[in-house]
Amino acid sequence: MSLRAGVIVFPGSNCDRDLAVALRGAGAGVTMVWHKETSLPAGLDLVAVPGGFSFGDYLRCGAIAARSPVMRAVAGFADAGGHVLGVCNGFQVLIEAGLLPGALMRNAGLRFVCATSALEVATADSAFTRAYRKGETVRFPIAHHDGNYLADPATLARLEGEDRVAFRYAENPNGSADSIAGILSPNRRVLGLMPHPERAADPAQGGTDGARLFAGLGALAALAGA
Repeated sequence: MSLRAGVIVFPGSNCDRDLAVALRGAGAGVTMVWHKETSLPAGLDLVAVPGGFSFGDYLRCGAIAARSPVMRAVAGFADAGGHVLGVCNGFQVLIEAGLLPGALMRNAGLRFVCATSALEVATADSAFTRAYRKGETVRFPIAHHDGNYLADPATLARLEGEDRVAFRYAENPNGSADSIAGILSPNRRVLGLMPHPERAADPAQGGTDGARLFAGLGALAALAGA
């Protein structure tokens, strides 16, 4: 049984097909889901919220997309224990939808950053990071203007104490608190991260460190069928 994934598409998404290609490369069956849908396809193992500039980043990055009809279904999917991945703008959408804590603010240097970034795998204890070793260094591209992760001290302490920081920047490019690049939900089934693993999933892209994230998710289908 292969992984069944739904990739959400908003006006302004530009990484939705990248995510679909990376997931299909890991053997997943992928359905593209338009933001005006009020329900998700039956039988999904994973919902992926892509990067881009949903609704032109008007108001706040991800704020309008978070109120699209489909996001109510995504929230229900997450509440029922489904796995959800949000990348870059998708991370912003998940925060605006209340599925993850904190805020993503303008980069500390007030500049758009576009580079390949070294990341530390902060935990291997999740479906998303199971194919990595805790503490190893991987390289994913980043491309964002509002990737500066901020949270109050109590939230930061909780993320650290509950082992919910998934990735950290080796060299903090945007001023994020505790160099945080990605975080997990309390049940560890929702991951939001600013770097793009889907842009490091094929040798033609210059690196394959992201491919292991998608390959590790393949176990979800086996668990669902057990």
